[in-house]
Amino acid sequence: MKYKDYYSTLGVERGASEKEIKDAYRKLARKYHPDVSKEKDAEEKFKDIAEAYKTLKDPETRAAYDQLGTHRPGEEFQAPPDWTEHYGGQQFSFEDLDLADLFEALGGRRGRGRGRGRGAQGPIPGEDYDVTARISLEDAFNGALVDLNLGIPEYDEQGRMHRVQRQFKARIPKGATEGQRLRLPGQGGKGWNGGRAGDLYLNIELQPHELYRVNGHDLYIDLPLAPWEAALGASVEIPTLGGAVRLKVPAGTQTGQQLRLAKHGLPRPRGEPGDLYAVAQLVVPTRIGESERALYEQLARSSSFEPRARFKSGGEQ
Repeated sequence: MKYKDYYSTLGVERGASEKEIKDAYRKLARKYHPDVSKEKDAEEKFKDIAEAYKTLKDPETRAAYDQLGTHRPGEEFQAPPDWTEHYGGQQFSFEDLDLADLFEALGGRRGRGRGRGRGAQGPIPGEDYDVTARISLEDAFNGALVDLNLGIPEYDEQGRMHRVQRQFKARIPKGATEGQRLRLPGQGGKGWNGGRAGDLYLNIELQPHELYRVNGHDLYIDLPLAPWEAALGASVEIPTLGGAVRLKVPAGTQTGQQLRLAKHGLPRPRGEPGDLYAVAQLVVPTRIGESERALYEQLARSSSFEPRARFKSGGEQ
């Protein structure tokens, strides 16, 4: 098992307070969220940040992590025998085991209040696991049956934990949103001594879309407008997830102005769908012909419009 320095990942000292850890996580999550970040390897960094925070935000798992000692990041190591006895209640097989899996198992064992070792008495339920399911916006809009191939920590007959590949079919409901948690009963870890299987929880993550940005059940799309369309008003065709619709652009529309298309966002399980907002973006042609140039020059001579009038009044409106 390779060591990961969770404190370094979050950029805090080992003695940092809970608030300092939480603030550091929020700051880094905003910076590296793959939906908004332009940083290189943002998605991988975001996953590392989330993994570190999941362990350090809980006082008990943080204490267990601290007891592992300090090592160089990436260094192969094993938990001390007394750590295994105190925190794990079992012997772990460290082959193909990730540090996150170790604390996933610790969290599940602690939540049930009893060990999973060979000396445990009576049926013990299997572990519940949380995994991320990345889906397209179209699947979120229409609902879909998706195939998932996931690496799941699982115990063998000797009570040792390994990571195994499991395939699942999961039904994504219409209107699934970022951060939604879906439960797959009985698809988690195997039970012990005749205990029921645990559950698998899918944390929905929406893949970035080339046209739309998502905010809850509302969608946003940039709407390019020619200068004359913005100035005179126009009726334009807008793509939506349910098909193209016509949108009336009022005269005098400004860049950044949001034009609302009610009920054209993501559906809700109960209640009305979200809205689609077209965000006006003024686009100027980069190449113009002679007749177009003449019209622009005529407009420049005859128009009294002064776009920088506030510069002449010292910035006052």
